[in-house]
Amino acid sequence: MVEIKTDAALDAMREAGRVVAQALAAAREAAGVGVSLKELDEAARTVLAKAGARSPFLGYRPSFAPVPFPAVICASVNDAVVHGIPTDYRLRDSDLVSIDCGAELDGWTGDAATTFTVGTPRPADLDLIDATQQALDAGIAAAQVGNRMGDISHAIGTVARKARCGMPTDFGGHGIGRRMHEDPPVPNRGRPGRGFPLRHGLVLAIEPMLMAGGQDTYSTDPDGWTLRTTDGSRAAHIEHTVAITDEGPRILTLP
Repeated sequence: MVEIKTDAALDAMREAGRVVAQALAAAREAAGVGVSLKELDEAARTVLAKAGARSPFLGYRPSFAPVPFPAVICASVNDAVVHGIPTDYRLRDSDLVSIDCGAELDGWTGDAATTFTVGTPRPADLDLIDATQQALDAGIAAAQVGNRMGDISHAIGTVARKARCGMPTDFGGHGIGRRMHEDPPVPNRGRPGRGFPLRHGLVLAIEPMLMAGGQDTYSTDPDGWTLRTTDGSRAAHIEHTVAITDEGPRILTLP
């Protein structure tokens, strides 16, 4: 069931999204050579706690997961695409890091992700981040009243394929609101003019995940959560929670 949000609900989701942006900024600011992934998680936890927000990640256990997720962020490094569990791993020079975070505030949820380099950046990583951001921007631009879900999916996929990047099969964005994962699904590839109609009050988490090697296949770590590229290439993940409005797409997870 797809819930169309009222304007008041969109404003409430904007506040949850603001907390997400602040938590991501804190995790990114804490990152550096020698810093552990658990320390990035602690930085985000502090922001959520100060805002009086709950983490929709902590304790989350979908059907595929062998254990509940143990952190408030996903921290995916280098060839990890998404869902990386923060561990004692300490960041190294030239690591590529994707952080995904959510926040629930006053019954409404926000979800966003960012990818960045640590220390000396590799040019290829910067190109991958740029392509992923372009794919997200294209998806958001297509999030217009009167369009359909396939227009968002096609826009994302077109940018990804032009950059010769892969996208993990069966993973994409989702509706969001009272819960982190709601209908409808938001595929990262699709046909324009097809799929669920976009209307004022629909809120989507749009999240391209690009893999530099060009393959769409992935493997799952023994932890049951972390997805990795099968060819060992690096991956990037950038996401925003976006409301469809009569005035155009409204990004709810900005600072």
